[in-house]
Amino acid sequence: MKEKQQFVRGIIEKLKSSAVTALSLALLMAGVTLAVASDQTGQSRPGSQLAWQDQLAPSTTAPQEAPAGFDGNSNDPNLQQVHLEDQAAFDEVEGISDGLGPVYNAQSCRECHQSPVSGGISQVTELRVGRVNRFGQFQALDVPIADGTAVIPSRSLINDRAICPSGDFPNTEVQERVPGNANVRTLRTSLNVLGDGFVEAIPGSTIQQIAAKQCRETNGQICGQAIFVPVSEAPGQMRIARFGWKNQHASLLSFSADAYLNEMGITSRLQPVDTTTVCKTTQDPENNADPVDGLGDIDRFARFMRLSKAPARDETLAATIDAKQGADAFDRIGCDTCHVSSIVTAPTGSVINGGSFVVPDALGNKTIHPFSDFLLHNVGTGDGIVQNGGAQTANKLRTPPLWGVRLRDRMMHDGLSLTFEEAILRHSGEAFGVVRNFRNLTEQERDRLVTFLKSL
Repeated sequence: MKEKQQFVRGIIEKLKSSAVTALSLALLMAGVTLAVASDQTGQSRPGSQLAWQDQLAPSTTAPQEAPAGFDGNSNDPNLQQVHLEDQAAFDEVEGISDGLGPVYNAQSCRECHQSPVSGGISQVTELRVGRVNRFGQFQALDVPIADGTAVIPSRSLINDRAICPSGDFPNTEVQERVPGNANVRTLRTSLNVLGDGFVEAIPGSTIQQIAAKQCRETNGQICGQAIFVPVSEAPGQMRIARFGWKNQHASLLSFSADAYLNEMGITSRLQPVDTTTVCKTTQDPENNADPVDGLGDIDRFARFMRLSKAPARDETLAATIDAKQGADAFDRIGCDTCHVSSIVTAPTGSVINGGSFVVPDALGNKTIHPFSDFLLHNVGTGDGIVQNGGAQTANKLRTPPLWGVRLRDRMMHDGLSLTFEEAILRHSGEAFGVVRNFRNLTEQERDRLVTFLKSL
């Protein structure tokens, strides 16, 4: 305990010396957590990063609605051709000669993010495992491969595919399997990434303010946890997280590099070391900058997401009396405490991601309707995996944005809730009071709330 207190005091002193505002420091002490860095497998390790406070540019104009739609077009008409070229990279099927594997889940980004257009959701899940020891501590596991002759260390992600046995390696098997000592096992569904450029442009202070407000207004019943995570492209810097089921990332470039390695097995400048060398024939990093424009695939993936429109509502259904009254019920029973309907992005020209990205006009000062607070909560459905944020986040998950949820037939983090009502009733923990309020609605009120959800 004494060592932990000294560690926290050390972080606070660093924050003070890096000109963090008194408000941000107060929010940190109230529950905003500085996460240690985590490796590609989800095992926490000590880090020396400092919290980055987004440098917000001044703005004198009213926010504009962010463009939304499933037409595959760019949110910036001037960059439509660039967006189409980036989509081609997003959709591209990778092969072994490109660096695919040795272990992987998919051969392209589109494979997991496709419905109804590239960047949308899918039914594809990934497998996460771990072990809770007799002291209640989460541990990532060593996964034996190649008939026990090799090990992938400190692993929480178990890839579903592998590139061998093959013609070059007929007697070698690299397929991962869940170790017998794993007592934490869970699936995670693939998320929508459309509109994530707007999410990236949300000021960290806005997310902190949402956390403070919900905790205050619910008398501590609902208190979302914000965590700082490393920004891979800005060494030494950390930012408020917002991407992934465990809030693993704060920037889309970091997210892209992580997915390229862990979902496809392809290394890049930000993730330059492969998971294993068994069956490997390529040299790291496998994806390098194009000599013409200086961009690697991870840059194109990030730009594709930044240029995508936000998911659009079913405006016809949303205009009905039932959907409008359902929206009122949604707010009245408290769903909107976490599923925040409207958020404004940082002004154009703001500097984010540890100083590595300037918010463009297409993303700046836009009102978005994600129906999420991008905070970690314990609503009784946690997967037990610790990645960022420390041991207290084992049973916490990021509030999933509900924009586009009508296009998903498998809900919650594991995809095991098949109707909206099932998903709502599965909530507990911080959401206990909200679920109680839902149960107290009349059947007609419940139906109208579901109609509202079907319009998102």
